[in-house]
Formats: sequence, C-alpha cells, structure tokens
Amino acid sequence: MKRILTLLCVLGSFVVQTNAAKPPKGQAARLPNVVWIIPDDMSANFSCYGETAVKTPNVDKLAAQGVRFTRAYVTAPVCSTCRSAFITGMYQTSIGAHHHRSGRGAEKIHLPAHIKLIPKLFQEAGYHTSITGWPGRKGRLGKTDYNFEWDKAVYDGADWSGRKKGQPFFAQIQTQGGKLRGKDTSGWEKVSKAAEKEFGSRTPNSAVKLPPYYPNHPDIVRDWAAYLDSVRMTDAMVGEVIARLEKEGVLDDTLVLFMTDHGISHARGKQFMYDEGLHVPLVVRGPGIKAGSVRSDVVEHIDIAALSLAAAGISIPEYMQARDILAKNYKPREAVFAARDRCDETVDHMRSVRTKDFKYIRNFLPQRPYLQPCAYKDAKSILIALREWQEAGKLNETQKLLFRETRPPEELYDINADPYEINNLAGNPKYAKKLKEMRGRLSKWMIETDDKGRKPESARMFDSDMAVYLGAMKRKGDPAHLKVILGNIALMKKWAAEGK
Repeated sequence: MKRILTLLCVLGSFVVQTNAAKPPKGQAARLPNVVWIIPDDMSANFSCYGETAVKTPNVDKLAAQGVRFTRAYVTAPVCSTCRSAFITGMYQTSIGAHHHRSGRGAEKIHLPAHIKLIPKLFQEAGYHTSITGWPGRKGRLGKTDYNFEWDKAVYDGADWSGRKKGQPFFAQIQTQGGKLRGKDTSGWEKVSKAAEKEFGSRTPNSAVKLPPYYPNHPDIVRDWAAYLDSVRMTDAMVGEVIARLEKEGVLDDTLVLFMTDHGISHARGKQFMYDEGLHVPLVVRGPGIKAGSVRSDVVEHIDIAALSLAAAGISIPEYMQARDILAKNYKPREAVFAARDRCDETVDHMRSVRTKDFKYIRNFLPQRPYLQPCAYKDAKSILIALREWQEAGKLNETQKLLFRETRPPEELYDINADPYEINNLAGNPKYAKKLKEMRGRLSKWMIETDDKGRKPESARMFDSDMAVYLGAMKRKGDPAHLKVILGNIALMKKWAAEGK
C-alpha cells in the first residue's frame, strides 16, 4: 500500500503536536475528537452489512470495534438536501432546504435565526472545526452543498492539523464514494483500474448480483461492478483515515463515524423513496462505545448531529429534531421519515414513512411518470440501457415498474416479505388498517414538523435556481446537454400549468 504510506508521510509533515498525553491526575478528562467520514452515493454494500461480492476490511474493523446500525435511513435521497439536514440536525423540510441545489441564485434561503450549524456549536465549545476531501488539498474545504446561506467561518480550515496544541477537533471528511465510477465506460474503467492498482484485481462482472428490478444488461452489470470497486476504494480510504489517527496517537480519544449521504445513484436508488436510495450504512466507534454492538432499531441520518454533540459534552439545542441515539436513556424511534422534492430541473413531491416492518410512500404528483425527464440521470449509461431494453421489450414485469406513465397516489410495502419493495399493498383490503395507520403517521409528521413542501416552490425561486444551473451548463460547453435541460424546464412548467 505504497500510496497510503506516502499519503501518511505527506499529511504527517504538517501535523501539529497531538493531544494524546493523558491529563494530570485530578484534572478533567479530555474532550473527545469527533470525525465524520461521509462518502457520496453509496448504499450499505460492505461486508459487515452482508455484501459478499467484495471485501471491506476497514469498515468491517470499524464496526467490530464499535456499533453498527442496520436500519439507518437518510431523510432525503439526494446530496444537498441530505447535507442541509445533517449539518443542522433538522429535517430539510422544516428549514425550507428541501429542493435540491436550491437558494443558489438571486433568490436565497436563510435559516431561522435560532438554528446554528453543527460546526458552529463545536466552535463555541472550544473545538477546532474542519472539512476536507480525501486525500485533501491543502487549504481547500471539502464538500458542503448546503441549500441555505451560511458563514464559511464555521470551519477553521480544511484539516485538523491547524488546531492549537491540545485543542480537540471536529473534522468532516467528505469523499466521492459511488461517484468514483462516473456515468459511463470511461468512469467505470477509471475506478476499476484504480482498484486493480490498489488491490491487485478489479471486481469481475461475474461477481455482480443485481436487484430483481434491474435487468442483466451488459452496461448495468459493468456499472455495478465498477460501483463495487468504488466501495473497495472507499474502504481503503477509511483505512487511511484510521491509520492517520493512530499515527498521531489520537484514535482512542476520537469518535469516528462512518455514514454515506444517501444510497447508490441508480434508476431506483438516488432521488427515490425506496430503500435503495434511503438506506445507508452507519458505524460509530469511539470512547464509551461497546465493541461489536449491533443496533436494529430505525434511526435517521440527522441523528449524527445530536450524538456527536452529546459525545463532546455539548448541550443539544431544544429545537433540534435529531436525537442522541447513543444516550443511555434513548427511547428508540417507532418510525423514520423522508422527503424528495425538486432535483435540479425535475419537479417532484414525495414523502415516506418507514417502520421496521413497513414502508409507506405518498406520491403527491401521481399523474407524472416514475422516470420523469432529468438531464443528470438520463445521461447515465445505465438509464440509457434501461430505456433501450424497455423499447425492445426485453424487461420483465418487475423491471417494467419504473416505466409506468403514472404513479399510484399511495404505496405500501411489507418490508419483511418484500424487501425489494415490488408488491404495492395499498390497494389490498387485508392491509387497509396498516395503510390508514401509516398514512396517519406521515400526515402527523408533516404537520408537526412544519413541512415547507406542502406549498409548491415559487416560480421565482425555480427560475432563480435554473438560471444558475443553466449558466453552469453553458460554461461546460455541452450544447446538446443544455438543450435537454431547457426542454425539461419547459416541460415542468407545462405540466404544472396543466395541474399535472
């Protein structure tokens, strides 16, 4: 692992003296450091979560030394809304940050005055705060992608090496994760070559086992193999972070948290309310956490905000919707909630509630197709492959589900009997009572949490954000892609005018 050793030497060259020394007898215990490792676009495809196609020794070791949550779910299946939620400990729908990449143009989104970002709360408690990519670029902050106005001063820098002697640190490491595989053959080959160089082999297509709602199209299989290589590369990165903490002598004083920002970017994953888009790995290791623990209760990704503050002895604000799921007196949630709204130019409105046994989805725009036009997703080779086989009549009934021209207003799934969420029970009289219960749970949550998505996004905000989006596409110099986006925007406006 020459790359890892080289990286550690480079990083070590600018690391300040660590706070590994024990405090003198009679002095208060040292505050723990807190490190979040958060890759993009990745589901729980790790060995400790049951993945058999690849080995992930570093995440597995982290789980063996800490606690692994088997039912952790994001409150939004796309990055900016998800990140806006976990950095505040609030549902994105409660703070008006529920539309993907919103508030980026002339029209801005401002948080309520009383809500503070998690790094700000750590700063106020005396912590050094940082956010970086991996490997980091000196002085360059890592991915934030928040949908509201915020002060960059909440981060003291891009690396915890800039802290004062003995100062505890709160560090976020944001990595590409599933994005390493790109969108087509060039991206697939790039990550597989990297895996081959790192591990001596790439994941073979023969190791891929697709969910039943995807066909064994060569491109879809190849894409999934490349995705698994991105999982392996992400696991190696986790090992590098742990190795650095060990080298600096601070690992035993550090709460390390591993979680992804949402599930795999695929047709039925990212941007959708099925478990492929919402279920994520969540592993926490650190002081006071029993090694080898496994939790099967449902938790939300925003809970990392509360548990991290609590670990550092920082009071959790009363307004915060996140919960300290590691507290001794924690009462497990009965259900978790999620929301999907506009993603780039594509207008949508979905909500879901999930218990350990059932998932309920409400489609507020049932007259629209499942796979609405979306330039970002439609440019992926896997979506092109799906559409090709749909047109050629090569998909079975399960695989055709995504190509329905309309959606049922409600979806209900028995997760234990139907883990892939294929058989919608909403119209089954035997489940009428369960449907009513889940419908009531969701409606109550939307009201109690002041779901801002109950009102459509204003035309002014939509146009403001689209101006930024189109400007970025123009700078990329891809007129064909730009034409697709312009057509999709016009279609969204047309459908809205028609009440669709």
